[in-house]
Amino acid sequence: MLLTILLSLTFILAVCILLYAAVGLIQNKKLFTTAPKDIQAAAVDHPECFPGAHILGWKLAILALLLMIGAFVYGGWDGVKNGFSFWQHFFRFAVMLYLWKAFDIVCLDWLLLTKSHFFQHFYPETEGCEGYHSFGFNRKGQIIRLAVFPFVAALMALLTMWIGGQL
Repeated sequence: MLLTILLSLTFILAVCILLYAAVGLIQNKKLFTTAPKDIQAAAVDHPECFPGAHILGWKLAILALLLMIGAFVYGGWDGVKNGFSFWQHFFRFAVMLYLWKAFDIVCLDWLLLTKSHFFQHFYPETEGCEGYHSFGFNRKGQIIRLAVFPFVAALMALLTMWIGGQL
């Protein structure tokens, strides 16, 4: 269980790195697709905040994506190595997905979007947008993800067992 928590924290750290890379360094409004619609509309592309910021941002984004994938791959590999059953794999992947989603809802959607001024720091033109006060703007999408996660965890468990030769 400790490894599952550590892998979840690794995944969450990678999400934070990806967020900073996209918002703080790359600063391309095309990467704002998960923000409320009024914030998307008000945001504009920004020039580099320092020479090489966009390249650094893309490198960090790629590193973050590799960390995210790596957390699940390592979790599966460790499960195969330790002879996990389908349900043990399923449980590990489900815990990782639901911990990430809890972090996403509480820390990213509520704290970062509605309570801090993180986005307004990098996109000052969005100051005053109503979307910063609309916690739950993506409620439907979040509920769909929460409902789909057991199937994703089951698919990842089956795939892990198949690749690991346990099926």
